[in-house]
Amino acid sequence: MNARTQMKPVPVLERDITPQGSDYEIVRQVIEKISLEYRDQPSLEELAADVGETPTGLQKLFTRWAGLSPKGFLQAVTLDHARRLLESGAPLLEASMEVGMSGPARLHDLFVTHEAMSPGAYKNRGEGLTINYGYHVSPFGIALIMVTDRGLAGLSFNDPGDEKAAFDDMAGRWPNATYIEDMAAILPYAQRIFDPSRWRADQPLRVVMIGTDFQVRVWEALLSIPMGTARTYSDLAGQIGEPKASRAVGAACGANPISFVVPCHRALAKSGALTGYHWGLTRKRAILGWEAGQVA
Repeated sequence: MNARTQMKPVPVLERDITPQGSDYEIVRQVIEKISLEYRDQPSLEELAADVGETPTGLQKLFTRWAGLSPKGFLQAVTLDHARRLLESGAPLLEASMEVGMSGPARLHDLFVTHEAMSPGAYKNRGEGLTINYGYHVSPFGIALIMVTDRGLAGLSFNDPGDEKAAFDDMAGRWPNATYIEDMAAILPYAQRIFDPSRWRADQPLRVVMIGTDFQVRVWEALLSIPMGTARTYSDLAGQIGEPKASRAVGAACGANPISFVVPCHRALAKSGALTGYHWGLTRKRAILGWEAGQVA
C-alpha cells in the first residue's frame, strides 16, 4: 500500500463484513439474470428458484429494496421503446412511465453543497491531507466512504472480500495522504447518503472534490442531473463549454471518486447504452433501478 496510514492493523480489510442474507446480494443475482436473459423473459418463479427464495419472498424483498417489482425492472431493461427514448435523450423516468411504471408524485434528490479543493492538493497527490475512512453496508453492496474535515471526498462500492482492493484503488488516487480508519467520522455520511428521508435542502451534504480543473467541471455538471434523468457524455461536454471533449468527459466520469452522490451513473453513451462503470455495470443498473423506484 503506497498511501501512508495511521491506524492499527485493519481486520475489516480481510474479512467479509456483509451480514448473512444481504438484500443486495440477492438483488444483484436477480439483476444479472434479468440483464443477461431478458430476451427469454424469465418468470418470477425462475428468478426466485435461482436465488433460493419463494416467489412471494422474492417479490417482497425486491420491491422493498427497489420500490419496483422484478417484473417492473424486467420491463425497464427489455422494451426497445425504452431504449429508443433513452437514445433520443428522454429522461429515464419518462422511459419508465412509457413502459407502465407509475409516475412520480414529486422528485426526490440528494441535496449537495460542494467545493473544489485547491489544485495543489491534487497535484501533490494528497500530501498534507488527512482522510478518515470506513466501510458501511449499503443498498448497493459494501460502501467505502472517505471524508476530510471539509466533507465527503470518496465513495466507492465493492463486493464481499474485495475491501482491501477497494481501499487500494481509492487511496491510490491520493497516495500521499494520511488515512485513518474512523467509523465515527464516516457514519453520519453513510446514514445520510443512503436514506432518502434524510435528503433535505436545509441540511445539504458537504462534498469536497479533489481532481484536475477539467474533472471538477465535469463532476459539477454531473451534480446538475436530476434523479430519474440521464445525460450523454456529449451533452455534458457541451454543458461545460467543451463540445468536442465527449471522450475526455467519459474519462472524467470514470475517474469520479464520489460515486452515487456525484451521479456518474446517470451519464450514458450517445447511443443511450449503459457503458462501462468503474464499480460494475450490474451495480450501475441497480442504482438506476433503485432511483426509478424512489421517484415512482
